Amino acid sequence: MIKIVLAVVLAASVLFSYEMDYTRDTKGLVRHIKVYKDPKWVAKIELKDGKKIFFCSPKSMIEFYQRPGKWFDIGVKSEDDFKDILVTDFETLEPINAKGAFYVYGANITSPAGDDLTPFATYEAAQNYSTTHKGKRIMNFSEISDALIRLLNGRI
Repeated sequence: MIKIVLAVVLAASVLFSYEMDYTRDTKGLVRHIKVYKDPKWVAKIELKDGKKIFFCSPKSMIEFYQRPGKWFDIGVKSEDDFKDILVTDFETLEPINAKGAFYVYGANITSPAGDDLTPFATYEAAQNYSTTHKGKRIMNFSEISDALIRLLNGRI
């Protein structure tokens, strides 16, 4: 029985594990910064056609996610074109599903893209970080508005 449970857990971890498979030459789409230089901030969107788009920060990824037409050469027509949307958990450095992450706004640590949203896999980790780094709010993916991204980019 224990062998079966272990096999199921191992299979689930392989099936649901994500990978940030960038190289030293991989540049983020929005800001053209080499992502390997600051791996704790890397985000990625993989399209259903297999194309992988990397970002130097969650803010940059969300900027693309909310307005993919701005980068029309990528060929994204709708959200249906997205397969996986990933961010790096700031605490564990593991790739996690961006839509299930918790984001800290207003902390005193910035990403390569400037003021940003710091992602965590759990609310508790986000809360601990927020307390330590003077975060102003913890939010989930669906709460992040285009106006907030523009504010973080200094465009409001």
